Amino acid sequence: MQNDGNTGSAPKHADGSFVYYIAPAEESCITQIMEIEQESISPPWTHGALLGEMYRDDSFFAVARSAAGTTPAAGFVILRKTSEDEGELLQIAVSRVERRRGIANALLLAALAYAEKNAVKTVFLEVRKSNVPAVSLYKKYGLSTVRTRKDYYSDPTEDALVMRIQDLQEK
Repeated sequence: MQNDGNTGSAPKHADGSFVYYIAPAEESCITQIMEIEQESISPPWTHGALLGEMYRDDSFFAVARSAAGTTPAAGFVILRKTSEDEGELLQIAVSRVERRRGIANALLLAALAYAEKNAVKTVFLEVRKSNVPAVSLYKKYGLSTVRTRKDYYSDPTEDALVMRIQDLQEK
C-alpha cells in the first residue's frame, strides 16, 4: 500500500480550516513518533521497526500534523494489509498533550478509508482491555470484540481484546 495523504475527518477550527491534517509519515517525524510511543505504547517499537514500516508497500503509516506547522506529529496510525482482503491496525496513538481533540478519530477514519480503498474487507486489532477510551473509539466506528487474548501485553501484563470490523466494502 502507498500512503496517499487522505485527510479523513481531521478536526477543524470554527471557520472550517483544519487544526490538524492527516499526512504520510516521513523520516523527519520518527523522533516525535517515538516520543508518542514512549508515553502510549508498551513495549514501544524500535526506531528501525518504525522506519521499516514506513517503506512497506502493504502498510498505511500516517501522522496527524498541525495545520500551523508547529507539530510534525501529534499522533500516528499504522495499518498493514495482511492478506488479499484483511488488514490489521498495528498502532494508533496520540501525544498526551494533544488528546481529546478528535485526532484519534481522524487517524482511525483515515486508516479505515485507506483500507476500504485498497479492497480490505476486514480489519483486526488488539487493544488493552483496560484502555476504555480506545475501546469506545473502536466501537463508535463499528469494531466489535471477537475474543480475548490472555496476558497478551507486558509491562504491565494484561489481556488484549481482539476487535474486528467486517464488510468495509459494503458500508
